[in-house]
Amino acid sequence: MSDSDTLDQLAARLSLEERHEFLEKLKSQSAMSAEPLYAAGAEEKAGESGLAAQYARLPWYYRLLYFILSFFKNRPPRELFQESRIGKLGREIAAGYPQLFDNQRNQLLNEFYNLLEGLKTDVRFFFDALDVSVNRDRGTFYAFLGSLEMRDIHRRLETETAPGYVEGKNPRKPEAEACQFALHAMEEIFTGISEEQRSVMYFNVRSLFCLKELAFFLYDRVLGAFGSDPGGKGMVCSIFVIKDMLGTLNNIFFSLPSPPGLTLLESLFIFILQERSAGPDFDMDEEIRNLLGRAEKALETIRQFNRQVPLIPLLRYANRDISLCPKVIPGGEDWFAVYRDYWRHHIEEQFAAYSRNRRRQEMFKLFEQFFRGAELLTLKNALSGANPDGAPVPGIFALSFLLTFHEVVFINDIDPVLQPILADGVFFKQENYAGFSEAYDVLFNLRDDIKKLDAKLDPEGEYGKPYAMARQDMLALPVKRRKIQMALEDVSGEFARILNRTKEAMKHLISLLAGIARREPGAKYDSLSNLKDIEAQTPDFMNRLVSVIQTFHDTLDLLDTIDLMEDTGPN
Repeated sequence: MSDSDTLDQLAARLSLEERHEFLEKLKSQSAMSAEPLYAAGAEEKAGESGLAAQYARLPWYYRLLYFILSFFKNRPPRELFQESRIGKLGREIAAGYPQLFDNQRNQLLNEFYNLLEGLKTDVRFFFDALDVSVNRDRGTFYAFLGSLEMRDIHRRLETETAPGYVEGKNPRKPEAEACQFALHAMEEIFTGISEEQRSVMYFNVRSLFCLKELAFFLYDRVLGAFGSDPGGKGMVCSIFVIKDMLGTLNNIFFSLPSPPGLTLLESLFIFILQERSAGPDFDMDEEIRNLLGRAEKALETIRQFNRQVPLIPLLRYANRDISLCPKVIPGGEDWFAVYRDYWRHHIEEQFAAYSRNRRRQEMFKLFEQFFRGAELLTLKNALSGANPDGAPVPGIFALSFLLTFHEVVFINDIDPVLQPILADGVFFKQENYAGFSEAYDVLFNLRDDIKKLDAKLDPEGEYGKPYAMARQDMLALPVKRRKIQMALEDVSGEFARILNRTKEAMKHLISLLAGIARREPGAKYDSLSNLKDIEAQTPDFMNRLVSVIQTFHDTLDLLDTIDLMEDTGPN
């Protein structure tokens, strides 16, 4: 799948104005709370000063006591001070949260298990949302997000790097230079991104990254460490067993202090809705309300978990470190590099498509002359302008050309000349007749071979069904591309066999017909022993024979031109 395939979805079909109308609709329907998801409490701030500073602030008599105790226990005073604080901390946690923690057995209790399981269930919404958006194609997602947060930049990128706009400004530039001009324009436009816009984009991408880490956290591994308590207290687990994973979870919470903005949620919603928009009962307003409700519930669950679970004190207790503080996780710093790479690739693809379209238009003029005004026939189940959902078989344009060639040229102009030779011609060499008959059969059956291949591309056909299933799979974009490619490999091979067999048949007939026209007995491709009889029975036979040879040459030249275009299908 190319970049244009990736963007052929609901997100791409929404204009810039429609995107902002959608955002306004979200704002009008949303009751999203701006309350922080994670509020740093006094216990976090207290840990920032470190053990040494806390010990130094003790009254002198306490320090003297720890100094004396150090002689009896043969341990440093600060270590004894920390041990005392840790013991006190454990008792305080157990007293304040008796349903969560038992400091006597160092166990997290059933209520903690339930809260974590609820968190896992509700943040699953973001798991699904991220899986159909940023996980599939980060560049496309960032570009869509940028169209909302940097509207002026997006509008300029769309307008000033478009091939038609660049060509209008530089009418005599070669295609390659025009593309470079567009890329330079892109870089110039990027310099206009304000610091405020960069900050907003970074905040969004940071939120996105932290949501991803939270959604994809190994909840099942933590929950799996719990076991049923023999005393009937429900599910319990030693805090020391899962302290490292809880530390990771707390760092994620700490890195996501504020809820994501509506602009980011809109972008996620668009990429979710694109998966459902083709359904017969699709209701945009109903879908928006449903998605907003699920997002609000997930964010509120995060807030409640952070309010009800004293993770920092628990982690300090479990790690025997009263100075322990959460750490900000890295992520999102590369947003501009990804955004820039997307636009570079998008511009290069636009110019490549523009160039292909221009060459295709020129080629259509040749086709119009070659087929005497007849329209190019298309395959029913293959990708085309008439069937945008068809299978994008590489080289399908050549098959359309050959189908039209058979219907318009072969049946009307070539077959009437070849039939007398096949029926009545007497070759001096029997192998030449066998070669002629075999090559003729290839061309005569060409239409049927193409139609059989087209039938296999039907959504229920041998090739079409695996392709349709691969398209519907909810997978990351690179994986989905590989599955689609695998589904089309066999049909691509069959097409190549039809094309190569047809070319070889034409080349062989050119040699055989040229030998007949030269009237050279004994040559490798010699003439017919009864050529004069055929000429007498068929008016203007020799001129028509020479015309058929030239038609085969022209057909092969046009097929070579199509190959050079590397087109994906007729439009």
